[in-house]
Amino acid sequence: MNKNTIIAIVLSTVVVVASIILQSRFMPKTPAKPENQVTENVAADSEKNAEEVSEEIKNLGIKSVNEVTEEKQITVKTSKTEVVLTNKGGDIVSYKLTDHIDVDTKDGVQMVDNVSDFNRACAVALSSKYNAKIVNDLFSFSQPDEKTYLFTKNFVVTDEDGKNHKVTFGKRYTFEDDYMFKLEILFHSDDETEFVYTLRTSPQIGPHFNPKLNRYENRQFISYNGNKAKRQIIGTKPEFKLYNKDYLWNGIGGKYFEEILIPESASSMDYSYYSNIVEVNNYANAQAIVVRKPVKSTDVKDTYYMYFGPRNEKDLKIYNSAEKNIWNLSGLRLTESLNSNGWLGWLETILKWIMEVINKVVHNWGVSIIIMTILIKLAMFPVTKKQSMSTLKMQEIQPKVQAVQNKYKDNPQRMQQEMAKVYQEVGYNPMSGCLPMLVQFLILWSMYNLFNNYFEFRGSSFIPHWIEDLSSGDSLYVFKFNIPFFGNHLRILPFIYLASQLFFGKITNMGGTAGATGSSQAQMKMMMYGMPILFFVLFYNAPSGLLLYWTVSNIFQMVQQVIINKAMKSKKAEISRKKNK
Repeated sequence: MNKNTIIAIVLSTVVVVASIILQSRFMPKTPAKPENQVTENVAADSEKNAEEVSEEIKNLGIKSVNEVTEEKQITVKTSKTEVVLTNKGGDIVSYKLTDHIDVDTKDGVQMVDNVSDFNRACAVALSSKYNAKIVNDLFSFSQPDEKTYLFTKNFVVTDEDGKNHKVTFGKRYTFEDDYMFKLEILFHSDDETEFVYTLRTSPQIGPHFNPKLNRYENRQFISYNGNKAKRQIIGTKPEFKLYNKDYLWNGIGGKYFEEILIPESASSMDYSYYSNIVEVNNYANAQAIVVRKPVKSTDVKDTYYMYFGPRNEKDLKIYNSAEKNIWNLSGLRLTESLNSNGWLGWLETILKWIMEVINKVVHNWGVSIIIMTILIKLAMFPVTKKQSMSTLKMQEIQPKVQAVQNKYKDNPQRMQQEMAKVYQEVGYNPMSGCLPMLVQFLILWSMYNLFNNYFEFRGSSFIPHWIEDLSSGDSLYVFKFNIPFFGNHLRILPFIYLASQLFFGKITNMGGTAGATGSSQAQMKMMMYGMPILFFVLFYNAPSGLLLYWTVSNIFQMVQQVIINKAMKSKKAEISRKKNK
């Protein structure tokens, strides 16, 4: 195994391991409270500190005067969703995507996995505090029309001066045949009353995942301010994090699904929080909580558009043009919520386009991965061969290089000049081995991000009864117990991947480094056997689409390496003849 190959493997390992670490990164333990956070009193045109406002709301006395005595649930069905509402708080207790199946439950993907009765989806708390108790009273229910669902509750509110205010609090939902729905928060008082509240997404978006077993899933806080998006991976410790930046929308995203909260009037919104407080057992929560600016008025109506659906470009980009969505919304740029490969995004886009073109012909994403992998390897073969031959050329001139280094060891500048002459004489470029390695590294990183996040892979079968879903690991058998680091699934593809890694290392070693001795030989064996085993452990639960790409890449590269080895053998014989003359 040559030096450049070792460097390439080490770099790849660093990249992958770094990615995994980033995906499991924890948030700071305790959020800072908003220092000198100035909030706008919309009606009175005055300013108050957010902490002062929260204390005022905290001291309000609230008692119910409604006569509703039992909980009632209402089911709403559209062409895309099945939603269950409850009159307890007027919240959402179930939100299934009927056109996307959860491989574990064999039912529609559950976007609202409520952890407890005290933290439901779209719940409201009459406070700016992130941990304020939600309104958990029974509401009256009415249905003005077939698409609108109204929950109302009458309160008597006593302010800190002992004055009573009769208040009606309402939540009005509007559902269409869309992943997005409209939520209106309504307040009415007989006299001027100050209102402030928090509104939240679901505490756990589906499908449910175990962060200890599935290192390739995560939960992210997502926010967009009109210029750029923030994506912050949320850890699994029970923590809150203040986000006091301007935003047009924010929410929570998983790998393939997300919940986005879009206020109709962004200027009415204050800071927000993202949270993963654990309420039940070791359940990994993740939600966004937005804070409305305090407003003193007799009537308040705030409108929010809530997107609970797939995290893919096709379903998100329709909200950029009013004529393409049922709500007549435009310029939302919800596609900014998608995972990005940063400055390598252009390469990922090209690779995705190639694969989609192939899939239109073969109609199988697994076959598309194999074909694209082969095409990439064929395109890279001349570069890979040149890199290997460059290594031999370096071996050829090594005696001259060593002589120059010994002769001018006390004069580094003269040494560089003389070595440049040696390289020029034989037509060798020291950078020729680095460029192919860099190109392969960029493609590797882009492929990793693409195959680990590509929505179309979700639910796509390659081989029935074996690789049923390219977005998750293959499975031949499910154990009734968990194996540390591996989970409870017997997977075959990781073993095939391990074998391909070992055979590839063996063939590469035969290409020119078999004669290594001492510490060098030990390092070679470590790279040949240790690294594939490490990759096997890290990638055991990786998406099968990603493992399929790497396995096919290894197998095809073995064929290429055999061809390269023959060329290198002929080149070595030529070098040997020159030395013997």
